Order: sequence, then C-alpha cells, then structure tokens
Amino acid sequence: MNYAADNRYIFTVFTPTYNRAHTLIGVYESLKNQSFQNFEWLIVDDGSTDNTKDLVEEWQRKAKFPIRYIWQKNKGKHIAFNRGVKEAKGELFLNFDSDNRCVPQALERFKHHWDSIGNNKREKFSAITALCVNTEGNLIGDKFPNDIIDSNAFEIRTKYLVFGEKWGFQRTNILKQFTFPEIADEKFVPEDLIWNRISLLYQTRFINEELGIYRELGNDSLTKSMTAVRVNSVRATIMYYKEYCQLPVPIKWKVRQMINYIRFSLHGRVKLNQIILDSDYSFLTIILFPLGYYFYLSDNYQFSEST
Repeated sequence: MNYAADNRYIFTVFTPTYNRAHTLIGVYESLKNQSFQNFEWLIVDDGSTDNTKDLVEEWQRKAKFPIRYIWQKNKGKHIAFNRGVKEAKGELFLNFDSDNRCVPQALERFKHHWDSIGNNKREKFSAITALCVNTEGNLIGDKFPNDIIDSNAFEIRTKYLVFGEKWGFQRTNILKQFTFPEIADEKFVPEDLIWNRISLLYQTRFINEELGIYRELGNDSLTKSMTAVRVNSVRATIMYYKEYCQLPVPIKWKVRQMINYIRFSLHGRVKLNQIILDSDYSFLTIILFPLGYYFYLSDNYQFSEST
C-alpha cells in the first residue's frame, strides 16, 4: 500500500511554538541543512506575542523548502498538535520542538529505516524512534537493547527499561485517528496518552542512531513545574493515569501509576468513593490510597512553599 499517494510530501516537520523566536532559528538551520529535502515545515504558533511571525515570514521569502505558518490563540501544545495533524500534507509527521535541533542526515535516516521495514509489514507500524544527544553531544538517556528493535511506547520502558529523551515520527494517517482530547479550560495533555493508545494497535521501530539534539533542563525545576501543569489540567492527567493502569504492563508499573491516579484525583476534588468506582482495580486502589494521599499532601506543601 502506498501511503504517500494522497500526500504532497514525505515528511511534515511540525513545530508548535509559543514565544520562542529566540530559539526557533535552530529548527530552521537544521532543516535548511537536511540531506533529504522532500518535506514541508508546518509551524503552529500557539498565541506568541514576540516577533515569531516576522521571523517566519522572513524565512518564507528565502527558504528553498515550503514553510507554512498558522497562528492561533493560546490553547496549549496539544491543541496546536491537533491543528498540525489536520493541516499536514506529509505522509510522515515529525514533531520538532522549537528549542531543539537535529543532525543533517536526520530525515534521510528516518526515511531509510521506514523503507527498510518493507511494504508487506509496514501496515503494522506507526513510527520510527531514534536517540537524542544534548548540545555537548552526550547521549540523553538509554540506548535501545539492539540497534534495531520493534516494540511499542509502553513496552520499551516496562520490558526493556529504556528511558530518556527520544525523537521520531508517526504516520500522519494514524495520528488523524488518535487526536488529543480537548478539554475546556485545560492546556495540557500528557503526550504518552496518545502514544500508548496507538501502541495498543501498532508497533514502533526503535533505532540506535543519534538524530535529535535536545536542550536539557534542570530536573528539579522541571519536576516541580510539571506537577503544577498536571494539576492545572487535572482531568486530562487523571485520564492518562487511569488508562495507563489498563495497559498490558507488569503489576509494579500499574501500582506506580495507580498511586498517581489517586494523587491527581484528589487534586481534582474527586471523592474517595468515586475514585474507587472509576478504577478498574478497586481493591488495589483502596490499598494504595494512603500513598496517593501522601503525595497529594506533598504537592500541596511544595506549592505553598513556592508562593
């Protein structure tokens, strides 16, 4: 089956951005230097108030590859992602965040590994995922157990214990079937919610090639800020942890996420009896409730200390 038949490009390189004019140049330079040029660059601006629009218009005038720019009111990255998927004209959808870079052969290597799967097997695959290094060239996180391994988003962590930043594309036609939920007054949805849903039906080919260049952030500040983000989008967060507990993963992983399901349900003012009723593991939920409550109180303490 020729998935590219209805697409104008092989890749849609998608960049969601918000007030990142000062870092977006890295994406532009990375794409300008790509050895494989069958792609479009699609930028969805999630309400920037800096000079992003002027900068992109300048690049549109001189770039040798197509650049499309869409501005929307600030709604959150997941809404921008949905818009990007809807507008994409590429067979393969590569998310490229506004503060990152990549090696000049990135698209060429992604295309090579996608073609190497073969037409008779490709129907079962949704993605190719590669390794990332930091700006000093050091590997971020773990390598995969083999140079090429076929697995999925949750199995690669729970079975093979591979962690750290990774980068890759998804088939556009599959993403159109798995859009992020759009919840009123919430601007965040955990990305793994969608990757896990896709992984129940499709495989990913993981490759030990360092194609992405990521800017690392401090773990302490990132952890604290992400907790606050999840609390501010608590319905999506609860949805993620509840669904994770339904995945075919070892029980120790279900326990960890069940604790978080309880923790954020409490942040969402969900009553204990409802937390238990909504859970697929009511007995386990009752046993783990004290731990979930502990982390809920710990979050509140950290929030009070930071104000």
